Amino acid sequence: MPTTSASSAREILTGLHDVMASRLGAQAKLNRVVKIIAEAMASEVCSIYLLREGVLELFATIGLNQSAVHVTKLALGEGLVGTIARQVAVLNLAEAAGHPEFAYRPETGEELFHSFAGVPIVRRERAIGVLCVQHADPRAYDHLEIEALQTVAMVLSELIANAGLADKAASASAATRDQGSIRLGGLRLVTGMAKGIAVYHQPRILIEHTVAEDVEEERRRVYSAFRRMREQIDSMTSLAEFGTAGEHHDILATYKMFAYDEGWSRRINEAIDSGLTAEAAIERVRQRMQMRMREIDDPLLQDRMHDLDDLSNRLLRIVSGRLGTAAQMGLHADAILIARNLGPAELLEYDRRRLKGVILEEGSLTAHVTIVARAMGVPVLGRVRDVRQGIGEGDEVLLDVGEGAAFVRPTATIEDAFRAKLLVTQKRRAEFAAMRDMPPVTLDGTRITVNVNAGLRDDVEALEMMGADGIGLFRTEFQFLVSASLPRRETQQRLYKSVLDAAGDKPVVFRTVDVGGDKALPYIDTAEGETEDNPAMGWRALRLALDREGLMKAQARALLEAAAGRELRIMFPMVSEPWEFDAARAIVEQMRAWLAGRKKVLPTQIYYGAMLEVPALAETLDLLLPKLDFLSIGTNDLTQFLFAADRANPKLAERYDWLSPAILRFLRRVVREAQAADVPVGVCGEMGGRTLEAMALVGLGLTRFSITPVAVGPMKAMIRSLDREAIMPAMEAMLAAPPPDMRLALTAWAEAHGVSIG
Repeated sequence: MPTTSASSAREILTGLHDVMASRLGAQAKLNRVVKIIAEAMASEVCSIYLLREGVLELFATIGLNQSAVHVTKLALGEGLVGTIARQVAVLNLAEAAGHPEFAYRPETGEELFHSFAGVPIVRRERAIGVLCVQHADPRAYDHLEIEALQTVAMVLSELIANAGLADKAASASAATRDQGSIRLGGLRLVTGMAKGIAVYHQPRILIEHTVAEDVEEERRRVYSAFRRMREQIDSMTSLAEFGTAGEHHDILATYKMFAYDEGWSRRINEAIDSGLTAEAAIERVRQRMQMRMREIDDPLLQDRMHDLDDLSNRLLRIVSGRLGTAAQMGLHADAILIARNLGPAELLEYDRRRLKGVILEEGSLTAHVTIVARAMGVPVLGRVRDVRQGIGEGDEVLLDVGEGAAFVRPTATIEDAFRAKLLVTQKRRAEFAAMRDMPPVTLDGTRITVNVNAGLRDDVEALEMMGADGIGLFRTEFQFLVSASLPRRETQQRLYKSVLDAAGDKPVVFRTVDVGGDKALPYIDTAEGETEDNPAMGWRALRLALDREGLMKAQARALLEAAAGRELRIMFPMVSEPWEFDAARAIVEQMRAWLAGRKKVLPTQIYYGAMLEVPALAETLDLLLPKLDFLSIGTNDLTQFLFAADRANPKLAERYDWLSPAILRFLRRVVREAQAADVPVGVCGEMGGRTLEAMALVGLGLTRFSITPVAVGPMKAMIRSLDREAIMPAMEAMLAAPPPDMRLALTAWAEAHGVSIG
């Protein structure tokens, strides 16, 4: 079978253009279409299935039995055709019958054919049909043939939609949407509460014309659109209000890099060469990216693809002359922005005085837009299903990200409850702000150290605003996660120095890079190039850093140079055995000696710490503690390892309680051993930022915490109302004879003793 080149693909489109312009009926047009495709690809079979009344119906074919047309029907997910439509994905098989989803339909006569290739016919991001080819010889189709099929499928989408042959793509029109009050749940990305009117970031632009009349004119239009888009991106990055240092700058630089990516523009040009209009070529390349995204499990790489999707939207709006995003048209009222996803640059276009919150159909905790929204102070709820079906333009929306919910068209009762909660929140925030300069001292006079966790340069501002003692955990991996390539040593050094400068006399604990596993970096190969079945327990954190010694050395040197003339605190994550701590410390000391040999100014003192996240380390603390300056317990990973329960699994998220006797007894043993060795020990996980859990930890003897900045106020209120001398024996008694419900028992104790747990 001859390879289908761009020129032959153009011949197919020319033939389709003639068919679409003819006066033939819809059925006759599709009969002509399958013949044109089969002849151009020298394929013995070409068939079109359309989604009608929820099932895929064989609508036209050449090569299969004509008697099967309008008779053969497949449900979504049934057979190869149903699988393609359900997954909106391509199948390319040398032996169709060998696929687990193969479903034989005897009326078609397809038993004569072995090879099978099929592509979805997409309209509004939804499959409305399937185009497939078959051949008697058992061989896979080459990628140029698949590209040609996908291009033809896009043109078919226009023909099918105009003829009204397939089920209409789902819409969220006011006529079909439930007008009652609804609650939509989602993922808590940036916590906060907001009230506003639903505004859609942008309507999807439908491609009206797909086949080009003049290829060179389409190419000129795309070149002009690229120039305008790049000018917009350059303007936004230069006007960004985050300054020139830190992660936000890196995010926007990465976004700009994608805008100038020659590979992207080349693929669009290739699509134009095949005979598509500028709009159709951009959409064709975007669809290819979206199909790739569905095959990618790595959330970081998905985030990068979202940036490209965002840029595709921008380019498509420019080339079509329909530029009106909500940001460009201006927000006329307090708005809750609705989008499938957003790029960081698009978020920055909005008026912060009007933008009150964001709801995303997608989104993740490490997405660029999440990091920028956190710095802007805009609440974001992600992974919200059925947004377009549930929310209409102009609907009133109450956003409570802390509850993981959005209330659409709220009733008066819901609105009253929301307003009351918001008033309480504002009042408590004012009370906590008043405590900013009050030390966290218990009623019996014990000083508790309350540090904050940070990962961005701007997070350091929370030290003064919240009255925290310092930064107990600075997550250095954020800089790695938002960079398109491994951050240079000089870039790392600038960030670390800016953090130390901003912190002033307050201590900062830098955790060395914790990447790998579920925080994979595209520029660092995974172990043996394979996907890990259990990334949380895989090749990550200190394990990865010790294997990639160059990465560890560069970070060590950056930290040493950034802390020149002052104290440096370094903490190694996920230490499993003492030798790993020894190896990591040796690398830092090696770099210190190297800098000393070159007469560089060094830190006045280096304090070394380890994170206890792997339970095995507790069994060798007697060997490790003499080498440590401090120990920090990472309760997030520790809990999931102790219970063998994935903390990201929603079915297990609420099953294992931090106030379980198993956790508390384990922590008590660690605290006692560290205190006996005179090594400061603290908690830097989410458990320490919850007031009831923190009260229990104080009862175990802990006096050092590193928590999220928003938890500092509630934590201070709890500490200043707690008698440590009373909670310690109470905890001892509860752990000796655990009550049926430890959480309930501790809550009752707090209420009886007037402890502020919120």
